Amino acid sequence: MSESTLVPPSSVVLVSGGSRGLGLAIVSDLVASGVKVAAFARTVTPELTALAEKYPDQVHVGSVDLNDAKATQAFVKEVEEKLGPIDGLVNNAAIGQDSLHVHTSAEQLANIIQTNLTSPLVLTRFVLRRLLAKGLKGRIVNVTSICAQRGFPGLVAYSATKGGMDSATRSLARELGGRVLANSVAPGFFASEMSAVLGQTQLDQIVRRTPTGHLTEPDEVVPVVRMLLLDNTNINGQALVIDGAASI
Repeated sequence: MSESTLVPPSSVVLVSGGSRGLGLAIVSDLVASGVKVAAFARTVTPELTALAEKYPDQVHVGSVDLNDAKATQAFVKEVEEKLGPIDGLVNNAAIGQDSLHVHTSAEQLANIIQTNLTSPLVLTRFVLRRLLAKGLKGRIVNVTSICAQRGFPGLVAYSATKGGMDSATRSLARELGGRVLANSVAPGFFASEMSAVLGQTQLDQIVRRTPTGHLTEPDEVVPVVRMLLLDNTNINGQALVIDGAASI
C-alpha cells in the first residue's frame, strides 16, 4: 500500500460526552497515548477539569450542549486555534431511555432522536467540512450500542438512534472514499446507569448468556477506539461489537 493512500493516525481528537464513563475513559487513554484531545459535555466533571489542568497544551475542554449547534461549532473553532485541525472525531454523547414505547411522549422521542442521532450528524458534518477543506484525512468513531442490532424492551427510540448511527457510518465510509475512515464501536451493556433501565433480572440473563460471564467494561472498549483512531488499519464502515459474545 502506498503512503499516499494511508489515512494517518489522528493527532487532534474531539470527543463528545467526554466528562464521565466511557467518554472520560476514551479521553484519558488518548491523552496517555500522546494525542491532543478536546472534549465537551453539558457538565464538565472535576475529573475532566483535572486532565485539562495537568495537560494544558494537550487537552482542551468545554461545557457545551451537543444540541446547541452554534455552541458546538464555536467549540470546534476554539479547538482548532488551541490544538490544531481536528482529524479525529468520537461521537460518544448520548442520552438513554427507560420507558416502554407506548409510554414515551412525542417530546421525549424528539429529544432522544435529536441528541443521539441528529446532533451527532450535524457535528460530524461540520468537522468533516473543515477537515476536507484543509485537504486532510481523518477518522470517525461512532459509539453506538448492541441495542442497534438486538431488541430490548424500554429502548425503542434509543435503539433506533443507535441503528441510525451504524447505518450512517456505513454510508459515510462509502461517501468519503477512503479519505476518512468511519467506524462504529457497539458495546454491550455496561454495569452503569445506562444499563439500569433493564432491571436486575434481565441483566442477570444477559450475564448468563455471555460466554465471558460479565457485562461490558469501559476499559474493554477503549483499546478498540484507540486502534480505530491511531493504528494503521483497513477497517472502514464497520460496527465492531464488544459484548463478550452475548449477542451471537
